[in-house]
Amino acid sequence: MSLLAQLSGTFVNVGTVLLGTLLGLTVGGRLPARTQRSLLQTLSLVTLFIGLDMAGSLNKVSAGSIPGVILALVSLAAGVVIGEALGIEEGLNRLGEVLKKRFRGEGRFTEGFVAASLLFCVGPLTFVGGLQNGLTGDASSYILKSTLDGIASLALAGAYGIGVGFSVITVLIVQGGISLAAGAFAATLLGGADPETLKTNAYVLMLTGAGGLTIIGISWNLMLAGLGMEDKRVRVASMLPALLLAPLALWVAGLIVR
Repeated sequence: MSLLAQLSGTFVNVGTVLLGTLLGLTVGGRLPARTQRSLLQTLSLVTLFIGLDMAGSLNKVSAGSIPGVILALVSLAAGVVIGEALGIEEGLNRLGEVLKKRFRGEGRFTEGFVAASLLFCVGPLTFVGGLQNGLTGDASSYILKSTLDGIASLALAGAYGIGVGFSVITVLIVQGGISLAAGAFAATLLGGADPETLKTNAYVLMLTGAGGLTIIGISWNLMLAGLGMEDKRVRVASMLPALLLAPLALWVAGLIVR
């Protein structure tokens, strides 16, 4: 399979984010501040729904008598400790500031870059879509994700500015990396399972559930931004290690409760 076929969905996603950002900058900048805040609050509610739907996956998985939500709680707690120790939140902010200075960004550039990067790269479609695209060339999941991200980038760009568009760097690295590594990853960790069946795989359900909880945090931050209370935001980036720890916690718990 050609490199272009493996990355086709990622390129479409990058295109929709850039288009949404351009439209947001063109239209959103002309909207009153009150309308921009209302758009952020609307996006927050939709994001909350998506997060809750994803988090519901935890009800479908368990390790013996240990429910998935407990495993997710442990994973999130451990993930936050690791994330804070590694300074992931600060790292993303520094990257945003570097890009802001390099390209002479203004205003809330860094906030837009971080918020969009987290929103676009946390979720089951990022993982499952990458496996589908990388293994079979099927970009359908990423095309669906691209549509959602394009709409979200329009709303975010109206409030945060051009920093939202630079989140395509994160999308390229994360989604492109998953797609390119899909063959080896599926063969070693998932036994070469058909990508279509991964949506019901217990480990993917754990990843989806933990991702849903972090997306709820993103929803909270978007609502606070709409209310002008960003200083009380959740440090979602520090939770990212939990996405790796959640499937690992399920595997370890499965060994213990046998």
